Amino acid sequence: MALDSDALIERVKSDPQFHELVRRRARLAWSLTATMIVIYFGFVLTVAFHKEWLAQSLSGGVTTIGIPVGVGVILSAFVLTGLYVARANTTFDDLTKGIIERVKKS
Repeated sequence: MALDSDALIERVKSDPQFHELVRRRARLAWSLTATMIVIYFGFVLTVAFHKEWLAQSLSGGVTTIGIPVGVGVILSAFVLTGLYVARANTTFDDLTKGIIERVKKS
């Protein structure tokens, strides 16, 4: 049984569509990572160099501009994670199933 699974794994690894899947998944992951890094470090740099802007009152009360901006940074992480999960559960899962079915037939 282990021999069969090892052979299946080797066939999957040598499949050109598997390499395409790995490339597409990595490209998406790195793109989303870069986006999150820009958002996060943009916020940190804004805190470091434009404190006075973030400290301005939003509507004359105690809530500052920094509060919704900070919440936006946190929410952007959830949104980017959701984008990855949505792509993984649709496109990537379909490609994976297709690869496995095709390799099992051969």
